[in-house]
Amino acid sequence: MLIEGEARTLSMIAETGRMTCITGGTAERRSRWLLALLGFEPVCQGYVSIDGEPLTARTADDFRSQMSYSPRMLSAIGEVHVYEPPSVQDVFHLAANRDLPISNGILAEEMRRIMAHGLSDGAPLPESEVGRVRLLAVASLLSKPIMLVDTPPDFSASYLHRQAAGGKLVVVASVDKALLAASDVVVELT
Repeated sequence: MLIEGEARTLSMIAETGRMTCITGGTAERRSRWLLALLGFEPVCQGYVSIDGEPLTARTADDFRSQMSYSPRMLSAIGEVHVYEPPSVQDVFHLAANRDLPISNGILAEEMRRIMAHGLSDGAPLPESEVGRVRLLAVASLLSKPIMLVDTPPDFSASYLHRQAAGGKLVVVASVDKALLAASDVVVELT
């Protein structure tokens, strides 16, 4: 597929039970490719499909109902521009996610699971990572068969690989060595 503003196409097949990492390029470029998989970034050549069904305006909601998405950061509410990450409403209020109850206790427990996979020395979580861990925990708790994770914390590599091994299709966008090593497939942006 080719998205607007890109000179090269990206061709990949992501499979259930495997972790795929999109790497290389800038953080913005990697984010845009993940957004194209969600149908938020226009594909001007080629296509995105799940089980042979192409992503179209008609099928976009069905696609998103199968996906959870953890952005690398949240932009300010109401200030989303075409190449910025989604706002908090875009992520947590997609029609497919509105009726899924996630309590603070369940969210805190999932955050502990994520941190347990990579913070073995008992070190406290850096404040800069708390938001990203929360986004990743919500994406996991949505229990969707497909997880798209933009720039996850490096200590979540084992956790994400276990998500894939547990039967999810996991696509991450990262240049982190730990995440690249944990991935079954690495797709390099040039």
